[in-house]
Amino acid sequence: MTQPPQPPQPPQQPPSEPHKPPQGGFGAPQDPPPGGYGTPPPPAGPPSAGPPPAGPPQQPPAQPPSAPQGQPGQPGYGYPQQQPGQPGQPGYGYPQQQPGYGYPGQPGQPGQPGQPGQQPPGPYGQPGPYAQPGPYAQPGPPYGQPGPYGQQGPYTQPLQQGGGPGGGGGKKLTAQMQIIIAAAVAVVLIIGGGIWFASSDGGDDPKNEAKGGSSDSSEGGGKAPDGPGKEKAPDNPAAKVGFQLPVPKVTDVTAVDGSWLTDTAYVKTGVNQVVGYDIKTGSQLWTIPLPGQVCAATKHVTDDNKTAIAFEAAKVTKGKSYQPCTEVGVIDLAAGKLAWSTSVKASNAGDDKVKYDEITLSGKTVAAGGTDGGAAFDIADGTVRWKPEVTADGCYDQGYAGGPALVAVRKCGTYDDPQLTVQYMNPETGAPISSFKMPAGVEWTAVVSTKPLVVAANVGDVAEDGSSISDYFSIDEKTGKLRAKIPADADKYGGRCGSTEVEQCQQLAVGNGRLYVPTEEHEGGSATGDTNEIVSFDLATGKSTSDRADAGDRYSMVPLRMDGGNIIAYKVPPYDKGGQIVSIDGSTFKQTVLLENPADEAVRDAETSFSLEYSEILYGKGRMFISDKMLSKPTETSLDDKSYLAVAFTTAGD
Repeated sequence: MTQPPQPPQPPQQPPSEPHKPPQGGFGAPQDPPPGGYGTPPPPAGPPSAGPPPAGPPQQPPAQPPSAPQGQPGQPGYGYPQQQPGQPGQPGYGYPQQQPGYGYPGQPGQPGQPGQPGQQPPGPYGQPGPYAQPGPYAQPGPPYGQPGPYGQQGPYTQPLQQGGGPGGGGGKKLTAQMQIIIAAAVAVVLIIGGGIWFASSDGGDDPKNEAKGGSSDSSEGGGKAPDGPGKEKAPDNPAAKVGFQLPVPKVTDVTAVDGSWLTDTAYVKTGVNQVVGYDIKTGSQLWTIPLPGQVCAATKHVTDDNKTAIAFEAAKVTKGKSYQPCTEVGVIDLAAGKLAWSTSVKASNAGDDKVKYDEITLSGKTVAAGGTDGGAAFDIADGTVRWKPEVTADGCYDQGYAGGPALVAVRKCGTYDDPQLTVQYMNPETGAPISSFKMPAGVEWTAVVSTKPLVVAANVGDVAEDGSSISDYFSIDEKTGKLRAKIPADADKYGGRCGSTEVEQCQQLAVGNGRLYVPTEEHEGGSATGDTNEIVSFDLATGKSTSDRADAGDRYSMVPLRMDGGNIIAYKVPPYDKGGQIVSIDGSTFKQTVLLENPADEAVRDAETSFSLEYSEILYGKGRMFISDKMLSKPTETSLDDKSYLAVAFTTAGD
């Protein structure tokens, strides 16, 4: 089984705090440890302090044309000038043909890399989820804890500043004077152009609404197309710790995928069991013992609180450290019981049971997929609805994505020349309603949303950051025709999908006819931390929109899910503050703080001990839950560390 990344080394010493709180236990203020969370690591790329140096000043023409009579001449000092070497182009801070950093890029033009059929096939075998550190794998908190979500690192895409005055009348300027003017103009334009990220610090006062960009959407300034959200801001969003669940003992790397919320219970996968906890106190309400470990779980829940899991038929022993994932079951989250479990045999595997990699549900159907072809079951009693087989030409269903619709990713072709097809399916019969062929050479495809249908892929293996995303594809589910292809430069945009899983995308949201993505972290208004934004693409055209929500100085932000037409997002905190849950209005893109976690050191350490990439975050009705998806055997250096299976925060008065 693939091992998770090694714990990072402690970062550098953070800036000293002006007032050190007294010592105390979990939830009480403590002195920050040396090299605490939030301290920037040593730069590994371009220097992060200040704007990049301007290039050599270019000399104006020997005989510049004078302004016509009766018309104004060149703009004076302090106004945007033409960039050197680009006559006629507007200066930095004015609208460009391509949007600046923080706005989604335009779709690629025909013939550019990333278009279907243009990329050469990549090598077979996409790296596993732990093989490549992603944008959040920067040095984390001390004591060997997993890296905190989005620890700031060097900004790999420096902003391009205006390089000096354009050609104009008058005497030639000396080289020294041109450099001075270029620097002054750059500062004016940065502030005037709205790139001064310090102006959107939404984390200092939880009672205030977080600031965000406006949206000049085609729908106007009214309600979001998908309607109002259900999550309401409390009178006071300042949260407290609800409860924390200890990490169970494990002897090897153990997956604990799966967490769910009901009105009364927080339900979490444990070791060879699923446990329901009181949503207020964390006390155990019920336990479902299993014959083996949960190996796949769906995030989807039916209206009557049913969900699906896949699990191993036997426990791991010293003599057998691996058990196949062959069992499928439905959990009644309200009653706290396993409603049914079953397995099926594959026609091409003799008497062996079908092995699963993923599981999902849609409507009244549970679908589990894997290299054996998968199967679908009636959610009521486990009756097999349909069982796609591996055909003679090697075609099989890699996996399924559920929710409001059911989508399959089917793989055909040879080892060296695979062909993937995205099928919009009838969940009760398994018959495809429409099909879309992915570009040649794409070996894995992830489903971001089933309705509207949006998938992601690493076309040509150009995304080397571990995100498995180079492009998004918006597909008409009724016809199977491509609506829009959306290139997503991995150096600019965040979001992640599993490298070999169909329904394992995170930090992305789809709603209001748009795809919401975070930008990568970059320099903000503070020398001690980075920031980012959430932006969007139009699914009908593939073009970027004016949507923009700023995380605020020293914060970064990722989408969690949609709430009607609003985006529920998590704001990763700096080293001296707690994280936030915010609601972003889908029409105005105005942010409202729903919950802000305590800034006490012990609480911060607990919150940031979870790696955003390998954790699950749930929010509902004033409560936030964060939990691990993967456990490993403690090392000698981590035996004394405080670690948790899950931590709950609440704004409720209980």
